[in-house]
Amino acid sequence: MAAQKSQVHFVLVPLMSPGHLIPMVDLAKLLAQHGVIVSIISTPLNTIRFKSGIDHSVKSGLQIRILELEFPAVQAGLPKGCENMDSLPSRHSIKDFFVAASMLQKPFEELFSDLKPSPSCIISGKNMAWTVDSACKFRVPRIFFDGMGCFSSTCTQKLQSSKVHEVVSKFEPFVVPGLAHRIELTKSQLPENLNPGSPDLVDVRNKMVAAESISDGIIVNTFEELELEYVQEFKKIKGGKVWCIGPVSACNKSESEKAARGKTVSLDENQCLKWLDLQQPNSVVYASLGSICGLTCSQLVELGLGLEASNRPFIWVLRGGEKSKELEKWIEEERFEERIKGRGFLIKGWSPQILVLCHPSVGAFLTHCGWNSTLEGCCSGLPIITCPLFAEQFINEKLITEVLYTGVSVGVKAAVTWGMEEKSGLVMKRGDVKNAIDKIFDKGVEGEDRRRKAKEIAKMAKRALEEGGSSYLNIEALIQDIMQQSLSSVEASSL
Repeated sequence: MAAQKSQVHFVLVPLMSPGHLIPMVDLAKLLAQHGVIVSIISTPLNTIRFKSGIDHSVKSGLQIRILELEFPAVQAGLPKGCENMDSLPSRHSIKDFFVAASMLQKPFEELFSDLKPSPSCIISGKNMAWTVDSACKFRVPRIFFDGMGCFSSTCTQKLQSSKVHEVVSKFEPFVVPGLAHRIELTKSQLPENLNPGSPDLVDVRNKMVAAESISDGIIVNTFEELELEYVQEFKKIKGGKVWCIGPVSACNKSESEKAARGKTVSLDENQCLKWLDLQQPNSVVYASLGSICGLTCSQLVELGLGLEASNRPFIWVLRGGEKSKELEKWIEEERFEERIKGRGFLIKGWSPQILVLCHPSVGAFLTHCGWNSTLEGCCSGLPIITCPLFAEQFINEKLITEVLYTGVSVGVKAAVTWGMEEKSGLVMKRGDVKNAIDKIFDKGVEGEDRRRKAKEIAKMAKRALEEGGSSYLNIEALIQDIMQQSLSSVEASSL
């Protein structure tokens, strides 16, 4: 069986956006750690982001390949070198980006047909609808990699079927029906597919939903113990194969792997770690609003002033690049770095997030509640300060604050529309940021309970991927399922 397993070949086709690409690369490592061959489809500029992490895995004996395709940015009307969603110049470019991504189908199929050993399966990321046709053409299973957790997916499905959100006003609370917990949301907090703020991306969303429904199974980056009732409910809703194989970020064991994850860091990570070494244990707030945070300068200033007012040590990750120019100008003019010297540390650009989160000086994580960051916070055993912005982030906030009870909300009332942030009102206020930080570090019964629960969840996450753990067994079950389908396909073709 081991010899047969060593010929199983998974081909991964990630959506080229940090929140999708990074966990797919982690998934590649996890699968390879279970003795199968994995190929990751990439483009030249995306390869640069994760190659050093893969090189480390290959040196350790894992069978992982990177297969590059030229990304047709210019042909699709995008600027040259625009190969990832975090480099899109504006919201108007999103459609062009997906046109370019769909143009990868032909070169992908030419590459796919020559691969040895023959691929056993395609694992497709979100918005890669053309992989449905490719999988049919080559008669291999297509597994969909879901970038959301089971709680948010279940909430979304319940709203789509009940339409309860369609009969309320923007800020009127309603209860999501059919859940194990009483969860209240408002229309203003829902993701765009449930609350379209703009008709420009309806076609893109419809194609994505259609492709998601045509799969031979779903891989979810979660672990069963984290959201058990919702894993069970999601499996019922899907009525098919669902494998929970996370937290995928936990495949990065060494410090060098954690530092190399996602992108080359913008600073010598040692500088950041040396600063953390000088701080008291469990004292630092790590604040990061994700790789596609497009908040306006005035919104981010409120966050910075709230961190400053907390009188606690903090690390604040700024997005860097063109979109942070105005904020960097404010930092300079207000002499913000001088004001926080010794107590605050700014990272401009990419941050080695999982490396920072597991440092003993970090005591809380202020996050936008993207699913990757939510899981990384859970794995690090930290209480979480929630500051959702868009997509399913407000639903993830509810998981943290009202199901797991490991977090405190900053109190953001409404989602911003990605790429149209300047049209939003005031999303966060400095006083709310300070109050949430005070609450998360509270030494009373409630604060201690949050910290205890956060540590318990981190232990469960670690156990899930160890031999015999729930995610470990699910990865094995996935591989066995693909082996069985390959065997059945060979037998059918020989008849």
